[in-house]
Amino acid sequence: MRKKWTVAGIVVAVISALAVAGLPVYVFPQIDGPRRADAIIVLGGAGGETRYRYGLELAQQGYASTVVMSNPEHYLDDTGLCAERLPSIRVECFAPDPSTTRGEAQHLRDIAEQRGWRSVVVVTFRPHISRARYIVERCFPGQIAMAVSPQKISWYYWPFAYVYQTAGFVRAWLQGGC
Repeated sequence: MRKKWTVAGIVVAVISALAVAGLPVYVFPQIDGPRRADAIIVLGGAGGETRYRYGLELAQQGYASTVVMSNPEHYLDDTGLCAERLPSIRVECFAPDPSTTRGEAQHLRDIAEQRGWRSVVVVTFRPHISRARYIVERCFPGQIAMAVSPQKISWYYWPFAYVYQTAGFVRAWLQGGC
């Protein structure tokens, strides 16, 4: 019986240590907040309509006149956001290839090079901020401001976020480059 408690104690200790180690990466990441930039890029994903609307709000507040929204898996198709017409704000949507954060960063690199952008605000949700920064910095040489959308995250999503984002970090590190 004592051995079972020892193994259980070790498992609890390891999970607790990992949860604490992930706090500055996933729960309390470095957030730059919005600032004036050449464009706002909104990274995509399921459940991200709040994120897309936040990117548009930032443009309406004057942070940039162009909003580029990633549309992986066609999440935006039924929202009407890609057809949004706002005075003096250009809204563009694209389907990243590959349909990953890396594909989004590669698209940013290409469009920024074509248009001469030197600064961007990248909008995503809190658990993704650190990994998105890591990937985007590898592709885009200009100034990057990471902004977190006001998307609500339920307590039961966090364990999944830890595992998913950590796996994404490992994948990005193994892939190297942009």
